[in-house]
Amino acid sequence: MKKILFILAGIVTFIISFAFVWIVYFNVNLRSTTKKSEPISFAVEEGNTYYTIADELYDSKLIRSEFVYKMYVKFTKPKHIKAGVYQLDKNMNVRQIIEALSGNIKHDLNNISITFKEGRNMKYIIKQIVDNTDNKEEDVLNLLKDEEYLNELIDDYWFIDEEILNDNLYYSLEGYLYPNTYNFKKDVKVEEIFNVMIDQTAKKLSKYKKDIKEMKYTPHQILTLASIVELEGSSGTDRKGIAGVFYNRLNNNWSLGSDVTTYYGAGVELSERDLTTNEINSPNAYNTRSATMIGKLPVGPICNPSEESIEAVIHPTEHDYFYFVSDKNDKTYFTKTDSEHIAKINELVKAGLWYTYN
Repeated sequence: MKKILFILAGIVTFIISFAFVWIVYFNVNLRSTTKKSEPISFAVEEGNTYYTIADELYDSKLIRSEFVYKMYVKFTKPKHIKAGVYQLDKNMNVRQIIEALSGNIKHDLNNISITFKEGRNMKYIIKQIVDNTDNKEEDVLNLLKDEEYLNELIDDYWFIDEEILNDNLYYSLEGYLYPNTYNFKKDVKVEEIFNVMIDQTAKKLSKYKKDIKEMKYTPHQILTLASIVELEGSSGTDRKGIAGVFYNRLNNNWSLGSDVTTYYGAGVELSERDLTTNEINSPNAYNTRSATMIGKLPVGPICNPSEESIEAVIHPTEHDYFYFVSDKNDKTYFTKTDSEHIAKINELVKAGLWYTYN
């Protein structure tokens, strides 16, 4: 009997010891990874769950243990995670991180969410910043002209070089601010907004770094062409095929002949009005319809492109087409000659597939 009691006592002691060790382990791994403040931007894509982002949280050194993090999520059942880019900090514990990602922040009077849509230019970004934060337009414009800040970016990011210092650029960082939904404080500085957006561009480009390094075009030129593809090819069109057309034109010393560059060069929004003859022929550094732009890309991006357009430019479809047109259902048609191109347009008009403005 004493032997049985001894064994039972040993089992109970083991269970209690194990439970104690587990509780200590669990609580230690719920703590922040560091006590020092180290802000970090963290992107949550549409369709992500608390579970699917566990490895990225761990790789970003925001959590100590994926296992403990997932167990905490399972036990606490937090609100649905919200897509966007969050300003987290390595001194936040698991509970605080989850509260931030679910939007369940107690002191949210000064928390704002800003959505920067794909394919929009710097004028739009400036308006979003001015409308949603305490910054003024001149604050944004001054930073875009701040050579000390721009040179810091050149030093910090492998895909940014002296091309952003070109005096012919309308806006130095056009094309480098990745479109997404971001979360900030209302009193956020413009520099922080830019840095977070550029960090997202860095993450998007990192997977293509090897391919970009092997291309004959610079990252700046790749973003430039991607911005044109973004506006020429709406969602659902064959953007890789469109990129292939532009490469064929460049390789054969043609002009890109892109209307969207002409609009940007003239400072006119695409839906604003038709261009004048003088604007169409204007020999500015963006207008690829100008006779001065044969075989050339614009001096810089004309909008902030999506990853889809960036990938299209890095991995274009190889073909022998020089023209393209899309119908109102976003189906893209490719042709080799100007006469074939005009005939295709007439065919689409006759079939009722040509897009017309109301």
